[in-house]
Amino acid sequence: MLELKNISVNKGAFSLKSINFTVEKGDYFILLGVSGAGKSMVLETIAGLVIPDSGQVMLNQRDITHEKIQHRRIGLVFQDHAVFPHMTVAENVGYPLHGKHFPHSERNLKVKNIAEKMGIGSLLSRKPATLSGGELQRIALARTLIQEPLILLLDEPLASMDTHLREELRKLLRGLNKNGQTIIHVTHDYEEAISLGNKIAVIHDGEILQSGTPEEIFQNPKSGFIAHFTGVKNFFNVSAANEQNQATVLINNRISVCLPGECTSGTGYLMIRAEDILLSLHRLDSSAINNFEGVVKELIPSRSGIEVLVDIGVVIHALITRESMVHLSLEEGKTIWISFKATSLRFIPS
Repeated sequence: MLELKNISVNKGAFSLKSINFTVEKGDYFILLGVSGAGKSMVLETIAGLVIPDSGQVMLNQRDITHEKIQHRRIGLVFQDHAVFPHMTVAENVGYPLHGKHFPHSERNLKVKNIAEKMGIGSLLSRKPATLSGGELQRIALARTLIQEPLILLLDEPLASMDTHLREELRKLLRGLNKNGQTIIHVTHDYEEAISLGNKIAVIHDGEILQSGTPEEIFQNPKSGFIAHFTGVKNFFNVSAANEQNQATVLINNRISVCLPGECTSGTGYLMIRAEDILLSLHRLDSSAINNFEGVVKELIPSRSGIEVLVDIGVVIHALITRESMVHLSLEEGKTIWISFKATSLRFIPS
């Protein structure tokens, strides 16, 4: 188990502020944040490249805060691979074993075995200049894993890769984790976080804003920043009340929205998934009790369809198919109705 206790690092213009989280054996732990949030500095602190001003790094109940890098049994794979261009793949992978007093035959066997696991067994005699980005990443992984680290640290390992290579590396990383390798992986991509991690911590401006399972992070974001960063566009500060057996929230003190069941009166946050919002030319006669007339402000193509921004007094983001956009003859400035069921809403008390 790895535990960071109140880690603070001051680097002048930037600092880590009281970082706390725990990574259990076998976890795939994602540190999620925008560029410059402090993700890489956290990894470098765990690895021993950065010594914190205060706090502790504990590994299996042992304080390694000031321990030398080579004694930590923690492996770090950098974003730029950092392979040696003058060495062959075999020499790169086996480099960490030099000085470890392994017999030559045993070292070669270790290199061959880890290369096969990483899918680069046929590349051992090649030089890095002749290889793809995905192959270089596998070499960097093999070179780190040959040291048998207790914790594998990955700094944006899938950045700058095309879709096919990214999926191949995801599959490889899932396999490593499934076989027992504990991994801490930093990324700015929330889809990557969902597809790989069993635990996620969101970091921003050197602080951990929220941590938990993917479901907890993406279904119950604790702030507007987390909601927007993780792709939730409809996230509002609201005040809630129960009136005549109906729970309602008020957005911007003017738009009243009905919730399912009862809720705690007071302030909080309302979250509406864009895909749960229906668009129609006329008010729908349906079970959706939240119906509003609005004006189309913008149409934005996306991977999932068309994002439609509708102003109903607040701007609501709806996600529809291209076919629906054509069927409704949507264009900016057109008046349209939106509706959504109370059961599709999530109210989070402050």
